[in-house]
Amino acid sequence: MSIEVEALLQEAKESIEAAQNYRSELQLRLQGLVQARKQIRGSATQTREVLRQHFQELQGSVSRLLSERLAELLREVDAIEQESVRPLDDCQKLIENGVSTADELLREGEAALRCGIGEKDDKLGSFTKKALQIQLDSLPEVPSLVEVPCLSAQLDDSLLPGVKERIFSHGSVASHPPVQIDELVERPGGILVRWCRVDDDFVAQDYRLQYRRGAAGQYEEAYIGKETEFIVLHIDPHTDYLFRVCARGDGRREWSPWSIPQTACTTLAPHEWRVGSEGYSLSSRRNIALRNDMPPARAGVLYSSSPTYFCGQTLTFRIVSTGQPDRRDSVGVCVDCTDGEDSLQRDKAVCISTSGAVFVNGKEMTNQLPAVTVGSAVTFDMEVVSLFPVNNDISDGGNFKLRVTIGSGNREVVFDWVLDQGVDCLFFGCSFTYPGWKVLVF
Repeated sequence: MSIEVEALLQEAKESIEAAQNYRSELQLRLQGLVQARKQIRGSATQTREVLRQHFQELQGSVSRLLSERLAELLREVDAIEQESVRPLDDCQKLIENGVSTADELLREGEAALRCGIGEKDDKLGSFTKKALQIQLDSLPEVPSLVEVPCLSAQLDDSLLPGVKERIFSHGSVASHPPVQIDELVERPGGILVRWCRVDDDFVAQDYRLQYRRGAAGQYEEAYIGKETEFIVLHIDPHTDYLFRVCARGDGRREWSPWSIPQTACTTLAPHEWRVGSEGYSLSSRRNIALRNDMPPARAGVLYSSSPTYFCGQTLTFRIVSTGQPDRRDSVGVCVDCTDGEDSLQRDKAVCISTSGAVFVNGKEMTNQLPAVTVGSAVTFDMEVVSLFPVNNDISDGGNFKLRVTIGSGNREVVFDWVLDQGVDCLFFGCSFTYPGWKVLVF
């Protein structure tokens, strides 16, 4: 085969491969269009259903409120009518009794005038006496029309225009949610969710984060607040979870539309405290440790179940409750889990005491962080820095240093922790002398 034919054959193979790649890329873009169209159609259908259901409920509520208001006003009319007519009924009864008495008196007077001469004096005397007792010059007072109620309905004609204006401005349709999930980072037993505003004109007052396991089931509340990131804990490893976020505008009560749900999972096992340590009680997930009523001499240091903290990650201790402080109280990380120690302030460990003092290999540093209180979060970040970059294998031994950053409150300290052996994973631990301290690790 000549060189020209081989070159043409090679060129043809390359063209075929390029065409195949081109076709694959086009097919991927077609799939992207299908997904985009599916999102538009699906969200439009869901939005229509939400609007119909909302306005049907609103219409029923408005109709019910108008009926209740009408019934209340009619009851008020009935009450005023009854209260106003009652004295008129009493006056009518009094007048009717007077008319009946006058009729009877007239009959007696006419009879006295018609009687014989012998009886006339007695009849006329009795009639005159009875007429004086009745007090014919005393008449009951009848109220004038201006003195009695004249009911009317006071209706505000501005209600309908005001309601009309509110109805026409009620609700809105958004083509894009104002906030979207920006990043999903796996953490031991959890997912760090970060989000951001994508609408520059939207001023967020609060954010709301929800998640659910898999594609089915109900969403669960994870966070409501002003921060733009949150770690969702109690996540089962190697399991897909869906996350979504929305926001509430400044001065508004309603929440914005939800962001497009994002899927994430963690492959990192959750941090757990070691089971069976005297002096400490653990939660069901073993990520919360409580210093119980065990005497101080038998408490010692509580370590993690295994060295699950890897350099490059962030390890967080959150103080859930506090007890009586002691200078030996500490939280931190260590190379190994040495039993029999009464404090984490020892060799091959870095820690922070509850007073804010930082200890490296048992020695207190000059820099100090704020004292921990209920709700305090203490973070540890580490990266490996080799003193002798000739050999990059950190498991080979030799002198190595870890650049450690400890944060507490709004402050942090950064220092180098020199070790005589290479490590890529560490234990974490805590030590509390007196009961009442409770710490969550993640």
